[in-house]
Amino acid sequence: MKSANLPQRVAMAAALCASLAFPSLGMAQAKSDILERSFCVFDPVGANGPLFAITKTFQPAALENGIKLDLRAYTDEKIAAEDFKAGQCDAVLLTGTRAREFNKFTGSLEAMGAVPGEEEMRLLYNTLSQPKARPFLIDGPYEVAGVFPGGAIYLFTRDRSIDSVEKLQGKQIATLDYDQAAVRMVRYVGASVVGSNSANFAGKFNNGSVDLAYAPAVAYTPLELYKGVEPNGAVVKYALGYMNFQVIIHRDRFPDSAGQMVRDQVIKRIDEAYEIIAKAEAEIPDDVWLHLPQQDTAKYDKMLRKVRLSLLEDGVYDERALKLMKAIRCRVDATRSECASIAGN
Repeated sequence: MKSANLPQRVAMAAALCASLAFPSLGMAQAKSDILERSFCVFDPVGANGPLFAITKTFQPAALENGIKLDLRAYTDEKIAAEDFKAGQCDAVLLTGTRAREFNKFTGSLEAMGAVPGEEEMRLLYNTLSQPKARPFLIDGPYEVAGVFPGGAIYLFTRDRSIDSVEKLQGKQIATLDYDQAAVRMVRYVGASVVGSNSANFAGKFNNGSVDLAYAPAVAYTPLELYKGVEPNGAVVKYALGYMNFQVIIHRDRFPDSAGQMVRDQVIKRIDEAYEIIAKAEAEIPDDVWLHLPQQDTAKYDKMLRKVRLSLLEDGVYDERALKLMKAIRCRVDATRSECASIAGN
């Protein structure tokens, strides 16, 4: 059933991640020794939004474990990130792309084409949940306390005849203007960047202001992207990247063990997020999906690899993260051409 509400499934996935960030800290503190901490939550609807509503449900459990949470809703993700950076938030929930400024390693997990599918993503999350991975999750005063999947990012087109890299030339694509990777890719294929943000990209696509947009499947029904797809469009069944949500904390404001405890809990409940993603993808009608021929898939693979490497050279991506994701891709499918050489990203 089609709905005009904000993406419930995106909210559920993100909030599930966020809700694990504090209740399990395992601190036996006296009532007089309660820690008061602020947690800034990005929700496009604000305090009345579904993501913020769900995060409120774990406040009692957090209090029982020694932390009194002051939840603050933000409709602008940029402002949430800026307030966290300025120290006005002890913790924050952001998308992986926005989180890049706080940890380049985890901010590289959404690198285009680096994670082809769920199997690779699960292996990546399992790896990062291990205690030995903690050094990669710490960057100066910040620690990534949790990473949760949001699903594969697909290309949405109003015209299903746009089914190849070459046909993207000259087309207008709603592009998150703060995402260097997306801007680079759009320009690389000869398309036009139409600056957008998480709050307005869907409207631009639905009303025809742009020819294409990109988003995870969880946005299809709640953001009414079917309005832009119907009657002649499609959703290209190819993962441009893999969206994630990240909980980031100021390390000096929480117990040293907090981050790992959060990650332990997140990995235990990761199946719940994948169930949400699977249901969202199943809601997209079979005749809406556009499956690319193998030769076109290979072209996309090569294109995204070139974009990844150019962004690596410019210092946008973390080389260690790209190497890890390549190793995982080759573990899942050793027949990939890139796997002939151990070197490279």
